[in-house]
Amino acid sequence: MSDKNEIAPDMTIYKGKPSPEGRLLRETAVYELLEKLNIPYERLDHEAVATIEACQGVDKILDIKLCKNLFLCNAQRTKFYLLLMPGEKKFSTKEVCRQIQSARLSFAPEQYMEKFLNISPGAVSVMGLMNDKDNEVRLLIDREVLESEYLGCHPCVNTTSLKLKLADVISRFLPYTGHDYTVVELTDDES
Repeated sequence: MSDKNEIAPDMTIYKGKPSPEGRLLRETAVYELLEKLNIPYERLDHEAVATIEACQGVDKILDIKLCKNLFLCNAQRTKFYLLLMPGEKKFSTKEVCRQIQSARLSFAPEQYMEKFLNISPGAVSVMGLMNDKDNEVRLLIDREVLESEYLGCHPCVNTTSLKLKLADVISRFLPYTGHDYTVVELTDDES
């Protein structure tokens, strides 16, 4: 049975995995892996949210800074990237391209998101890297995200949000998945 702590009406924070009944396998697989890696987390179930703007309020309830998770690719669709950046920052493809020495980047088509991360649009998350067995996706993390104690993300579905210690994601989750990360610095400047 999960511990629960009432935060606001109809918004309950749970610790531990939920019953698998009514949950997608991709979601329950995240909970199983976090348990296997002994990574504690808090969980908030909510209506489906597809954008960072729709997540407003989740950040306050979980007491985290939301981060954008962008799934990108090069023009040839031969290199794929997952970019974690602060939710309030603007994405500058030119800025990222310069830092990772890549040609133009754009949002990757949905079929690659499904193929490599087993995630649908609106649920992009670092947790999807557990499904990238062939290391097709390179993780990019904005330096500002790395300054946070906690990371908020979806468990491969956009009807739940998790709060995890960033140190656990970096030191346990990523090594288990075989992924490293590249630090990028995005400015708030729109030039």
